Amino acid sequence: MKIYVDASARCDGDGSEFRPFKRINEAAKIAVAGDEVLVKPGIYREYVNPVNSGTKEAPIVYRSVEPLKAIISGAEEVDAWKLYKGDVWVTRINNGVFNGYNPYTTPVYGDWYFAKDEKHTGCVYLNDKAMYEVDSIEACEKAEVYKPSWEQEWSVYKWYAYVEGDETVIYANFRGKDPRKEKVEINVRRECFMPKKEHVDFITLSGFFVEKAATTWAPPAAFQDGMISPHWSYGWIIEDCEITNSKCCGISLGKYYDDENDHYFTRKHIKSPTQMERDAVCRGQYHGWLKEEIGSHTVRRCNIHDCQQTGIVGRMGCVFSTIEDNHIHHINNMMELGGAEISGIKLHAAIDVLIRRNHIHHNTMGIWLDWEAQGARITQNLLHDNDVPEGSIKLEGGMESQDIFIEVGHGPTLIDNNILLSRYGLRLATEGVAVVHNLILGSTTVVGAGTDWEVDGRSQRRYTPYHIRHRTEVAGMMTILHGDNRFYNNIFVQYYPVDNNESKESPYYQVVGNHVWDEYPTYDEWIARFDMDVEKPDMDKLAVPHFDHLPIWANGNAYLMGAKAWKKETDKFVDADTEVTVELVEKDGFYELETNIYEILGDYSNGIITSDILGKAFEPEQRFEERDESDIIFNVDFYGNHRGVSTIPGPLAK
Repeated sequence: MKIYVDASARCDGDGSEFRPFKRINEAAKIAVAGDEVLVKPGIYREYVNPVNSGTKEAPIVYRSVEPLKAIISGAEEVDAWKLYKGDVWVTRINNGVFNGYNPYTTPVYGDWYFAKDEKHTGCVYLNDKAMYEVDSIEACEKAEVYKPSWEQEWSVYKWYAYVEGDETVIYANFRGKDPRKEKVEINVRRECFMPKKEHVDFITLSGFFVEKAATTWAPPAAFQDGMISPHWSYGWIIEDCEITNSKCCGISLGKYYDDENDHYFTRKHIKSPTQMERDAVCRGQYHGWLKEEIGSHTVRRCNIHDCQQTGIVGRMGCVFSTIEDNHIHHINNMMELGGAEISGIKLHAAIDVLIRRNHIHHNTMGIWLDWEAQGARITQNLLHDNDVPEGSIKLEGGMESQDIFIEVGHGPTLIDNNILLSRYGLRLATEGVAVVHNLILGSTTVVGAGTDWEVDGRSQRRYTPYHIRHRTEVAGMMTILHGDNRFYNNIFVQYYPVDNNESKESPYYQVVGNHVWDEYPTYDEWIARFDMDVEKPDMDKLAVPHFDHLPIWANGNAYLMGAKAWKKETDKFVDADTEVTVELVEKDGFYELETNIYEILGDYSNGIITSDILGKAFEPEQRFEERDESDIIFNVDFYGNHRGVSTIPGPLAK
């Protein structure tokens, strides 16, 4: 059945073509498996709560009749402004509009939130741009430049709010603009499209413009909401949408709600947040965290931008999902929020998640896979400018930048055929990673570090789970030994100058290349320590190698303009003298890479890499393979072009 919605209808109808509903949520109350909700252009200022599930064969489809013309907004327009003083105006909002959730009294806070200044989930928007919150009327009047901002010229647009009786009073500095003549909005709703209950499966959201919700901070051991979220369900498709101006997260593929575990560290203080993450994984089994019940979502062809925590977040609910062909950019650029959950894509337990063909740029971080990125594959993505711009300062409590960060996982995690152009390319506080056929202009940082805590002079090891192969059930837990990494057929370029003397354990280490693994053994050196020819091994003797670094494999990589090779790598290409040029050029909305790298490589070539060459990640004993357990043959490049019987380094076949 087709159900029609039209915001401009003269009166509310019954959902028929000739008497459409005025609100999407009215359709969401009655839509059942196989129905299509057709939404005509207009602004829908509402929270949509899908009630019923579709099926795999007959999903419930919500479709904007004209792409991006049906707008679901978490905001309301405000035009009742009075001039207060100078450029500052004031308005009073009756608290009834917030329906029990007042964003202007709800702070952004929780586990792993580190920013020092208190911010709230509310916001004021001037002509669709978020203004900056301050803590007093005086600061609103002063309108000083906010130095951590990535867009400092705009950071002088300020707002301040407090509650007085049954009203919320909002002051805003519009810098000479008259808010009665401009478009001014405030966000009032927490989410835009998200079922209240769990296990609402097989929903498709297609072609909507979704904006301006007062979402909350979404760490891994807490309930995670976004403007759009499946809310612990299965088989959603979110496609061809534009998603912008979420206070925290644009899309959440995240965690169930569990009152006993929700922000436990922040609320109760007595267990570490890392312990609560382990608890969340184990408790997930009671909440139906199984391959057949949770995850397997698709997010494709979406434009996700100007959200202040993440473009896409997910803890556990993201498993077996595909995130492809999205444009994710300008995330956390306001720098009002700071903590360990900020990135273009930030996923915990990205088991068998495929992240491919995305364009990710101008974010605090590009892609961050934290814990249990077992079977995850990051392939054919373009990442650039994921670094603090010149003139901005790092936010106290904010995170460091890089294109790809893999943290405290045991693998197998595959990074292949990507173009990574930012100053810091990879952050590998983890093990069990394969890096194959990438172009990397930035350094590899936090090598051998970033996994354990030093508390009162004692090392507190961070045990993290690994899983039954291609499943969610926990197989075991282990600390990170570091190593067990493979580097084949990549191009490393010392493109950015080295202007500090940081160690390789630092997030600011700047020397590019695989030399950071020089102290790590080859496989032959590593295996020789285990007395494999001894029938009855000595447990005490083998205790030392059991907890030493795991081996490294490297072959066929190119090191240019001073990038440094792993000292044990035998087959490699090195040219330290020729200057490399790399320029990313936009032409009619498409990007081209203008570079002389392939002239420098000449006729250097190497063999085709396969799953058999990559082998198994050590701890889970799982192959680097497709999530259906079939082999990967790396004979397809960044563009999908075919490689022949031999290949050159980097993400391009020729």
